[in-house]
Amino acid sequence: GGHIVMLELIGTHYSYFAYVALVGIGLYAVIESSNLVKKLIGLNIFQVGIFLFFITGGYITGGVPPRVAEGGGPYVSPLPQVLILTAIVVGVSLTAVGLALIVRIYEEYGTLDEKVLSEAQINE
Repeated sequence: GGHIVMLELIGTHYSYFAYVALVGIGLYAVIESSNLVKKLIGLNIFQVGIFLFFITGGYITGGVPPRVAEGGGPYVSPLPQVLILTAIVVGVSLTAVGLALIVRIYEEYGTLDEKVLSEAQINE
C-alpha cells in the first residue's frame, strides 16, 4: 500500500531528505546558538545542504558528458558542478574571514557569546 510507495520514494530520492536535514540542522544552529563559532559551523552545514541540492538537481540517470564526439544522450549539464565548485571556494573564503573576525572579537571582548557581546555593545 502507501508504506511501500513511501519506502520507494525514500529509496530513490534519499538525497533530497539529506538536503532537507542538512538545511534544517544548519538553520537551527544559526538561529539557536549564541556562540559565534557554532553559528559559523551551522552556516557551513546549511551551505553543504544547498550544495547537495544543486548537485542532486543536476543529476540525470544514464546521462553522458556533453561531448559532441560521443553522441547519444541524454546529456548532463555541467553548470551545477561549475557553480558548486565556485561556491565551495567562496564558502571556504567566507569561513576563513568569519573565523578571523571571531578571533578578533574574542581578543577585544574576551567572549564569543552573542548575548554578552550585545550587552557589552549597549554599555559602551
